[in-house]
Amino acid sequence: MSIAPAELKFIGTIDPRFQSYNIEMVEVTGGRFWKPYPQTMHTIDQRNRYSDRPPIDLANARLRKLAAALSPAYLRVSGTWANATFFARSEQAPAAPPPGFDTVLSRAQWRGVVDFARATDAEIVTSFAISPGSRGADGVWSPDQARRLVDDTRSLGGHIAAAEFMNEPTLAATSGAPRGYDAKAYVRDFDVFRDWIRRAAPETLIVGPGSVGDSASPSASGIRTHDLLAKSGADIDRFSYHHYNTISPRCGGRDAPARALSEEWLARTDVTLSIYRGLRDEFAPGKPIWLTETADAACGGNRWDRTFLDTFRYLDQLGRLARAGVQVVMHNTLAASDYGLLDETTFRPRPNYWGALLWHRLMGATVLDASAAAVPDLHVYAHCHPSRPGAVTMLAINISHRTSRAIVLPRSAERYSLQAGRQQGATVQLNGTTLALTDGDELPHLAGRATAAGAVRLAPETITFLVVPSAANPACR
Repeated sequence: MSIAPAELKFIGTIDPRFQSYNIEMVEVTGGRFWKPYPQTMHTIDQRNRYSDRPPIDLANARLRKLAAALSPAYLRVSGTWANATFFARSEQAPAAPPPGFDTVLSRAQWRGVVDFARATDAEIVTSFAISPGSRGADGVWSPDQARRLVDDTRSLGGHIAAAEFMNEPTLAATSGAPRGYDAKAYVRDFDVFRDWIRRAAPETLIVGPGSVGDSASPSASGIRTHDLLAKSGADIDRFSYHHYNTISPRCGGRDAPARALSEEWLARTDVTLSIYRGLRDEFAPGKPIWLTETADAACGGNRWDRTFLDTFRYLDQLGRLARAGVQVVMHNTLAASDYGLLDETTFRPRPNYWGALLWHRLMGATVLDASAAAVPDLHVYAHCHPSRPGAVTMLAINISHRTSRAIVLPRSAERYSLQAGRQQGATVQLNGTTLALTDGDELPHLAGRATAAGAVRLAPETITFLVVPSAANPACR
């Protein structure tokens, strides 16, 4: 593949906070979340897939430092548990939630979210309780709980940048909504939500619907996004959806890691986007698209999601979605369960975090078209460099198990190659040096390797960023 970085055409731009993440509401409150995989067993008891955990320590210095290194970003505090979380407004949470709720969020815990967002240059995105306790005697949703959260966020010196009415309304039957909740009830409640938030917090973007599970051939089960948007599509500021390549063994998934580097596996991102982009075009034309929750596998992640093997999917997904015009991608999660960018116990980086950090430092918000030359097993994406005028960064992902590929460049470049001795291992090397925090808990120096013009060899199962400082691409000036 020969690429002339100076001639790569402008595609568009993405949100400066394109690369973002989730901290689940249940992490903030503490509670039952996805249970870690057993160390020795190859199967997991689906009847016992949760475990209790304390609230995440959002004041932890390492957590804040590593999150700040990915900023600016959006911090989404939501998830299934948020649908039935009661905001107590007291410093300490009561021993039990009121009737109609499952969990309690204290003011002190929410202050931790606001302080964390301020310290890490993250904008808060959230959703609100929609469980039976959040409703009047007539069953209609009441904004009382949402009003408390918005008002207290302001009093704590923060603000909510964007909000989804609820998390994953297409799965309302299993997500805390009242029994028999359907699209008609959603549209009725969304009207109340829209009118209230436009008055109470006009600066907050309405994001929605936050659906998951739609397919090209919809089944009769669940609520269809088509029906949710039929009367509410014009009232959103951003169109949001969720995507997971699959579900984890905790929820019955049986995927083999051998699939993780297949074209079919990586292309699942495109398949889901095409479904939701079609719905956006029909009901909310022109509205920017946000992917507000995504990872390899729902229900806490696959066994390999904490290893280098999933970094191929993670970075390939970012490249695909930026090229397709998706404005924001929120990874689930920052630091919980197997799909976390950070280990949930130590907050030390996993391989996906190192991939995220390189993307953040090297891939800017201006997207270029590098798709003209196609080579089997080699995926190439290009952006303007975020801080060097005229410079172009290319992300080249070689998913071949055995075959090297090459890119021929007319100019010298700086090379950043990620690889691992074991694909399903927790250790990753950058240009042959193992990546780890320093003894002083600082991020290591991420240095590129000078590479002469000509053919650049890309080894099998490697991820390489190539920065061309002298590209002088007109779109990057």
